[in-house]
Amino acid sequence: MRLLVVGQLNGQLASAVKMAMAAGAKVSHVETIAAATHALRAGQGADLMLVDYDLDIAALIAANEAERIRVPIVACGVDPDAQKAGDAIRAGAKEFIPLPPEAAMIAAVLAAVSDDNKPMIVRDPAMQSVIGLADQIAGSEASILITGESGSGKEVIARYVHQKSRRASRPFISVNCAAIPENLLESELFGHEKGAFTGAVARRIGKFEEANGGTLLLDEISEMDTRLQAKLLRAIQEREIDRVGGSKPVKVDIRILATSNRDLVVAVKDGTFREDLLYRLNVVNLRLPPLRERPGDIVALAEFFVKKYAAANGTPTRDLSAEAKRRLAGHRWPGNVRELENAMHRAVLLASGAEIEETAIRLPDGQPLAPADVGTRTAMAAATAAEAASRGFVGQTVAEMEQLLIIDTLEHCLGNRTHAANILGISIRTLRNKLKEYSDAGVSVPAPQMGFHAA
Repeated sequence: MRLLVVGQLNGQLASAVKMAMAAGAKVSHVETIAAATHALRAGQGADLMLVDYDLDIAALIAANEAERIRVPIVACGVDPDAQKAGDAIRAGAKEFIPLPPEAAMIAAVLAAVSDDNKPMIVRDPAMQSVIGLADQIAGSEASILITGESGSGKEVIARYVHQKSRRASRPFISVNCAAIPENLLESELFGHEKGAFTGAVARRIGKFEEANGGTLLLDEISEMDTRLQAKLLRAIQEREIDRVGGSKPVKVDIRILATSNRDLVVAVKDGTFREDLLYRLNVVNLRLPPLRERPGDIVALAEFFVKKYAAANGTPTRDLSAEAKRRLAGHRWPGNVRELENAMHRAVLLASGAEIEETAIRLPDGQPLAPADVGTRTAMAAATAAEAASRGFVGQTVAEMEQLLIIDTLEHCLGNRTHAANILGISIRTLRNKLKEYSDAGVSVPAPQMGFHAA
């Protein structure tokens, strides 16, 4: 996580910085609010700002907003003054940290505000297959399209790929294409020059340049306007961008990851997504199964969220009761991991006994999860089987495992033989021979999807 500290680095604030670095933050420092906005405008980038509450936090937020820069702020101050702390929160600060600092508080605030605490929790074979493919291609420079339902963890696996890549020490920048209005997204991605439009009071570095040397995640790319898709395609092909109002291209060195909860092949047919852009993005497809298709992960994720929110709320960590686990495993979770996380957060707050009982686990409308039934027991059995399967593939031959790997990789590549062969590290001729062998034996071999030639 990137932390920008704003203020004079006197004793106590310097101590807070050291604690933040010990907690894993990458820290940079400026002394004034004008310097802070300038640093962010120039592409320095930050996930969180720690600001002395003696500075004008409202003016800092206003200056950032004028440049469409949104970075959460945590205020801090020596010998905390309740009035100043309250003023900082009312001005827009998310939290207040008293100085001298406590290491535990620094770590907790960093985790809560930045929300980087999203490790991969994987027990189910369906998800282990996805992670296996992610591990294979993480070290490459290939663009990756990550697909799956909302809340299934697409950004989490994007961060996982980045952390496993050769760019892990460089920035990971995420842009939600669905959350930014169409007329602002171009400037957000590519930046702008002073005077490019009303309100462009200075040069602004966009996310492409901010991610230089690292990874750029284009979240929910299916929501991008087709006009902007053309400019994005050029940026990916040429590895250079044009700032809005700029007169010369700017070279960038980035890896592109993209996510979508829509079927982009259908979007191409509908004319809302460019086919040539899909080719560029979809060198490899990582399809995340919804939570209902990976029952082996449900209880493991629930237990992780219980620990996370117990610590965040200062409550004791309780185990889930047997009935609570059965009901969790039997629910279909239409909101996927995001819905499960919210449910467990509520459960931590509502639980009162030695364990978290099923009565504490409630849906958004306040209703409890359905009682255990045959479907629930089936889901629990599937989860147990998944746990056992995750310990290995004992009994399968090498040839069977090779076939499984080849077919699975081909499915993830939407049937594209060339991409699959590159990932597998074999020649296209060898792959074709293997696929003919499987087809002759009656095995179903994925065909290339619309627009994706067999190559």
